Amino acid sequence: MAAVIIVPLFQTARLGAVPGFLVAGVIVGPSGLSLISKVSEIGHLAEIGIVLLLFVIGIELKPSRLWLMRKYVFGLGTLQVVITGLLLAGVSYFFFNNSLRASILIGPALALSSTAFVLQLLTENKLLATQYGRTSISILLLQDLAVVPLLALLPLLAMTELSVGEDIGIALVESLLIVILVVVIGRYFLHPILHRVALSKNSEIFTASAVLIVIGAAVLTEHAGLSMAMGAFLAGLLISDSFYRHQVMAEIQPFRGLLLGLFFMSMGMSLNLNMFLESPLTSIGYVSLLILLKAMILIPLAFLFKIKKKNCIAAGLVLAQSGEFALVIFSLAHENSLLSDILFQQLLLVVLLSMMVTPVLSEIANRIINRSGAEHIKQDEPIEEAPIVLAGYGRVGRRIGSILTSAGKAFVALDVDPKIVEVERKKGSPVFFGDVRKPELLKSAGAENAKIIIVSLNDESATESVVATLHKNYPDKNIFARGSTLRECCKLRSLGATGAVSENIEASLELANLALESIGYDELEKNALLSDYRNSYQKQMDECNLE
Repeated sequence: MAAVIIVPLFQTARLGAVPGFLVAGVIVGPSGLSLISKVSEIGHLAEIGIVLLLFVIGIELKPSRLWLMRKYVFGLGTLQVVITGLLLAGVSYFFFNNSLRASILIGPALALSSTAFVLQLLTENKLLATQYGRTSISILLLQDLAVVPLLALLPLLAMTELSVGEDIGIALVESLLIVILVVVIGRYFLHPILHRVALSKNSEIFTASAVLIVIGAAVLTEHAGLSMAMGAFLAGLLISDSFYRHQVMAEIQPFRGLLLGLFFMSMGMSLNLNMFLESPLTSIGYVSLLILLKAMILIPLAFLFKIKKKNCIAAGLVLAQSGEFALVIFSLAHENSLLSDILFQQLLLVVLLSMMVTPVLSEIANRIINRSGAEHIKQDEPIEEAPIVLAGYGRVGRRIGSILTSAGKAFVALDVDPKIVEVERKKGSPVFFGDVRKPELLKSAGAENAKIIIVSLNDESATESVVATLHKNYPDKNIFARGSTLRECCKLRSLGATGAVSENIEASLELANLALESIGYDELEKNALLSDYRNSYQKQMDECNLE
């Protein structure tokens, strides 16, 4: 109830979903109404949310996207994480007298920003295509990558003695063997297993298989002494090249959303609000220091990469907070006794307060950008074009795909028949397995960014369902659908299709064209006759749509 009430309120106020979950947790936890006292039990279940988060990151980590923005991702992003992490670790160790092991984690963790929150703000303000937006996204991509070595570092720092002795050597060998085992299993057995499950056409079994892949990889790496999140990330990377990845994503997303929200709520429940009430100025001072240091490092670094001054300042401000990955790392570090209870509570407060301040920093950044108008990316810089999404790749879908390929237009096709998908993938077609009736699948395939979505299913009820869902979720998209009759096309238009085409009328017109041509009918008169009939049919469709 707390999440259902608080999170939408926070999103309406543009404060973000993550702070909403945290505050909801505070309200129902020991520091609030004390409705829930056994936080540790909830925490065990919430850990699966972290596992699913890293799995999704692994799937979405596209090498082509990283390469497209390699200058900013691997150059600026790496410098930001390394320099900021070292400086914050130094401040933690020398000025706040934290242990070296704790400081090694605290610095890099606080250097990471909130990917979900910043992307949400950039999308809402339509700034993704600007130089400021692109710079911010590049840094966030590298920060997502930086989580992986930090997770690998955790079990090593948790060891009693950090020596290159027998124990650490054995641990490293075991970890390496398990990682190799996960990769080998994924490389040679994962795809055939998913193919067999898909052939069964049992959606519940496919869902169970998707969850089993994630949890199985996570448990294997945990036995190797690594974190469960590391195993999930590896599983995600292995699935990312499979043509089942969008369907797997669609199956995992609901679990991820619920359990990750539960994780953030458990962090809120763990938060000791009395610490803030006893010395609010101390916590506010820590947050101010964090934001100041992160901005002071990122702004000149961005300037070195020849980014305009206003874009440097804006990116420095919007990325100055700490984020959800810091919560993940601090939670795991606390479980491994690397952070004391008091230090853990103080870090939670700093992360929460920094995220609460982000909308204000974003508004300042927007005003700086809008003084002279947001500068969009130059035309000579490579931009990844959003592909057309093609729902259904049967006989009609394949012809559409062939025409789009000839026109040099990128597309992503989805089909629920694994045999069709396998055959077309061997031909090099960008086809993925999945049930397009699931909104999560369409979102994973890129419907959110695509300008055009074509529905070419040979199933009337499924087509209507998909068109209605697409129009509800993406009302500004061009949705073109295939129908079989005038009545069906009218229904599709009323459900939100931008245009609907009856395959029967097109076949009728073409057959009539051949017949008139064979009897020597005048060419001009024939074309005029067929055109009039097509226009008349279209007029009927428009009129029934209005009715």
